[in-house]
Amino acid sequence: MSRRRARGRSRIATSSSPPLEDWLRALVATPGLTALRDLSEARRVLLDDSLRGADLVARFAGPLVDVGSGGGAPGIPLAHVQPEREVVLLEAERRKCAFLEQWAPPNARVVWGRAEDQETDWAGVAVAKALAHPPTAAEWCLPLVREGGAVVLWVGPTVEPERVAVAAARIAGELEEARDGFLVVRKVGPTPEGFPRRVGVAKKRPLA
Repeated sequence: MSRRRARGRSRIATSSSPPLEDWLRALVATPGLTALRDLSEARRVLLDDSLRGADLVARFAGPLVDVGSGGGAPGIPLAHVQPEREVVLLEAERRKCAFLEQWAPPNARVVWGRAEDQETDWAGVAVAKALAHPPTAAEWCLPLVREGGAVVLWVGPTVEPERVAVAAARIAGELEEARDGFLVVRKVGPTPEGFPRRVGVAKKRPLA
């Protein structure tokens, strides 16, 4: 993984930006990427909600990795609003990677693989939306982030922050206060020995 730092101020993009509208239409039209078929609903869930986290992500300098990027939410919208930043779209399914490669902006690159197999302690921020149960998502994301960086998770109203905090503490993570719909986990030390665990273990035997 590249360790280049991204610098500069983010430009502002909206859900009406033509490249993002084209990406959204392609995402809805491509089988197997989303169950959403109504374009207005997809815009709200996949595009507008992704951009809602842009200010949280912008607090942390350095490369951004979207873990389990799928069809590209939130990674592609975030890459568009922070064009000076290096963005990695990490996806385990090759078919989805092919879609991402078509729609990734110039500052983003696609990596085919699983989080557990990647280099650790390199990203400034890791993001995930609808990846897994939040404690599992945190375990997959935190090892990728360097000390001082953070994980930003998009979460629903039934999230149990205390469980995420317990899991994060095992991987040098500390839960920070965040607005509704998000969890922010700060990386407060290097990834401990033994993490990441083998592929599949975090889902079968979550830390919390």
